[in-house]
Amino acid sequence: MSATLNRRTVLKGLAGVTLSLPLLQAMGKEVAEKAPRRFCAMYTANGMSLPNPKNGIDEWSWFPKAEGREFEFGKSTEPFKPFRQKLSFMGGLHHPNGTKADPHLCSDMWLTGAPLHNPKPGMFNSVGLDQIIALHTRQYCRQPSLVLSIDAGVGFLSRTGTISYNLEGKPIPAENNPRRVFDRLFRGDRSSLAVQREQLKRRIRLVDAVLESAKSLNKQLGQSDREKMEQYLTSLDEIEGRLTASEKWIDIPLKTQDYSHLNLDATSEGEPREYYRNMFDLIALAFDADITRSVAFMLNREDGMGVSDTFPIKLGLGRTHHNLSHAEDKDGQLAFAKYDLFLSEQVAYFMSRLEQFQDVNGSVLDNTIVLFGSGASTTHNPLNLPTMLAGGRNMGLKHGTHWRGQKTPMSNLYLSILRSLQIEADSFSDSTGTIGDSIFAV
Repeated sequence: MSATLNRRTVLKGLAGVTLSLPLLQAMGKEVAEKAPRRFCAMYTANGMSLPNPKNGIDEWSWFPKAEGREFEFGKSTEPFKPFRQKLSFMGGLHHPNGTKADPHLCSDMWLTGAPLHNPKPGMFNSVGLDQIIALHTRQYCRQPSLVLSIDAGVGFLSRTGTISYNLEGKPIPAENNPRRVFDRLFRGDRSSLAVQREQLKRRIRLVDAVLESAKSLNKQLGQSDREKMEQYLTSLDEIEGRLTASEKWIDIPLKTQDYSHLNLDATSEGEPREYYRNMFDLIALAFDADITRSVAFMLNREDGMGVSDTFPIKLGLGRTHHNLSHAEDKDGQLAFAKYDLFLSEQVAYFMSRLEQFQDVNGSVLDNTIVLFGSGASTTHNPLNLPTMLAGGRNMGLKHGTHWRGQKTPMSNLYLSILRSLQIEADSFSDSTGTIGDSIFAV
């Protein structure tokens, strides 16, 4: 980044797209009453439990043993049984670039499929699926997208704290505090927006001061510092974009909802179940009120990073998440599978909340494509990525199956998702086409 580069130019360049007028003001009753099409991606690190046959606990495999519609849930996925006809397991998927990259980069590329082993000059990553969707849905809702993670921020390359990357391939800082998420989503009054706008102005003045004092950033800042500065500029851009979107909707009242069940003081340092369920409640409420239509939530970080690595210990499973993912003994692999069971319970709870909220033509779940998976099958193995897809009945998805491809590019699944959302993309990342003979009508 050049020292002569104007800060406003940087922010404008990162923003990229001019926001359209809100749906309810500009597009008429017919469009306003059309059910939203939404997307939510949820990522867990370190793979899923696929026990070694020698340990005799095959019933704890995350992937069902049988394929097609006759599949049976394993013990770690039993919480999904009530949703059998609303979900499908997708096997045999992988990112071709994942086999060439450092295996610790699997979360960075999960939604992008980018060639992280050989990035384009001046770039590390490419745009994520959630942000492509946000680009096409942002004109209809108050917030272009909602980016969440267990630890917040961006982390750092190969140990990322976010799974979301913008149009420039830069990591989008995630939020992890329920109260801040609530305030951002549901406190869109003029006074709170004014406070946020003043905070943004103070941060901008700080950036201006840095750019003014540094005659040449390339000479005075090292690579790490330049990356931090770019991440900070990206963060400012995200804040500015959110504020601009919110201000356009200021005179349109939010849907009346019940927030009494929320515990906004829950933290990732506390009880894991309470924390996850409050975060999932916030997402469900945001979807129900049509505040956003694109969400990415990083449930765990790779390689023992972050607070969630201790969650299995808090749940009485004896070891950290990353340690369990490397276990070869029966007890360790069983404990790893039981952590998968815990995650299944939380995701099933989220799906039940989406099922309870109603749109004009069905439940919110019927109008939401939910993606749940990991960037590795077993730890650091970039093939046969554990993937579950749920919801989307009103977008043509036909569930109730265990589909398995033959080393099918993950980006083919992502292109199929885009088409189901009526986003007419010719390709996504390294896709070779859509997924045929599967749950998709496209």
